[in-house]
Amino acid sequence: MSTEAVTHPTYGNWRRPRRPGLGPLGLVGTFGVFGGLVLTLLASLISLYAAMVVFTPIAVLLVPLAIRTQDGRNVYQLMALRVGWRRRRAKGAHLYVSGPLSARPGGRFRPPGLLNKVSATEGRDAYDRPFGVLHHPNRNLYTIVLGCDPDGGALVDPDQVDVWVALWGEWLARLAHEPGLRGASVIVETAPDPGTRLAHEVLPRIREDAPAAARAVMEEVVERYPTASSEMHTYISLTYGVPAHQRRKKEDVITDLAIRIPGLLSGLVAAGGGAAYPLSAERIAEVVRVAYDPAVAADVLDARARHGGTGLEWDDAGPAAAVESVGSYQHDSGVSRTWLMTLAPRGTVRSSVLRGMLEAAPGTRRKRVALVYRPIDPATSARIVEADRRSAQFMATSGRGMVQARAASEMRAAEQTAAEEASGAGLVEFSLMLTVTVDTMEQLADASVTVRNLTAASRVLMRPADRMQAAAFSCTLPAGILPWEQTLIPHELQEAL
Repeated sequence: MSTEAVTHPTYGNWRRPRRPGLGPLGLVGTFGVFGGLVLTLLASLISLYAAMVVFTPIAVLLVPLAIRTQDGRNVYQLMALRVGWRRRRAKGAHLYVSGPLSARPGGRFRPPGLLNKVSATEGRDAYDRPFGVLHHPNRNLYTIVLGCDPDGGALVDPDQVDVWVALWGEWLARLAHEPGLRGASVIVETAPDPGTRLAHEVLPRIREDAPAAARAVMEEVVERYPTASSEMHTYISLTYGVPAHQRRKKEDVITDLAIRIPGLLSGLVAAGGGAAYPLSAERIAEVVRVAYDPAVAADVLDARARHGGTGLEWDDAGPAAAVESVGSYQHDSGVSRTWLMTLAPRGTVRSSVLRGMLEAAPGTRRKRVALVYRPIDPATSARIVEADRRSAQFMATSGRGMVQARAASEMRAAEQTAAEEASGAGLVEFSLMLTVTVDTMEQLADASVTVRNLTAASRVLMRPADRMQAAAFSCTLPAGILPWEQTLIPHELQEAL
């Protein structure tokens, strides 16, 4: 009898974009250094005192650019975050009150913060299915949300998993060719099962003349089963932008999106997404409403099971009150905290690397894991991989010892990325955000320990989104909030810093 070694596919080669510039300085800091040296040399022609007068303020301004935290932020970015938080507190922007008793006209419960100006409309795709469209007027962006029920990984051959991963990578690469696509998000939401759906499925089917013992068994199953089970929902939000020079009507944009939905859904199904479907405007509003007020989750499921829908509108999907603090976000019946990824898993990983993070966490009311993708067009991808390749080759040939070994590893990864991009693979920037919601502030400490254990098992480094919890909470909702589209400083300038 002979035995054969079973090999499981591995994945990886995630690389943080290399910042252009000299050492820890960005491109702006590098230009500042060389400009400062030129000015200092010119001043030295006058006198040494004049050179010192010119050099000192330049050095004071450039040193904070060279001091960086573990996640790559410099001192100026940290100062801007703290100053912005203090200004919001001084203006009372960290507090939100809506409804009839608020000062807002109409007495509606609109979502707060980045979602306050968003409006929802609805269209019909090629199969006459309703789909919701969220319009972000500040950036003139349009978001559609797709739902799917992914196939589980249990009792699935590794070869089939590898095929799913390959098709998912192909679907992401295809997003780079989507006209006007600004970004995409995959949100996996888990929560304890309230038992509403099970009760509506089982209890009406119990016969009146059923034996008492059988009736007692079925009622006990309905009562106890939800305590050990959880519900999981997966949403994919796609955000499209309309160029400023194009004046298109909202109806034309909705028609364009309706044509694209069937093709996007077929790609999700092939990648192991299971049954995929577009979410209506009412369904999107329900998801946002439950996120802000987890206590109504059972009522929403009950209304949907009894009447086929809730009739909830987007203008009533927000909380009645919300309070943002440095490390938490309180909203109606929940308290949330959001973490941001600072470093992806190093080296090679298996397909189950994020399984523990995606599963339901005990002791939490709701948990959402959001993977945010920023597709890059093929022309820009070619320039990025070639620039990284040249930089890696330079670092590998200019160091010694351990530095040279690490640089050689970087060069092999850059060469592999360049070869894959040349063969047709897409280049996508991604990040990960995780939001945990509990009932009280006292439970937040235990939830933080749980998240720390989950991220350690997944080999992902994360940090709390301190002083921006409200905005980070909005980014983990299936509402199309893209972080790089909401900043005052353009994305390109931030990379140069």
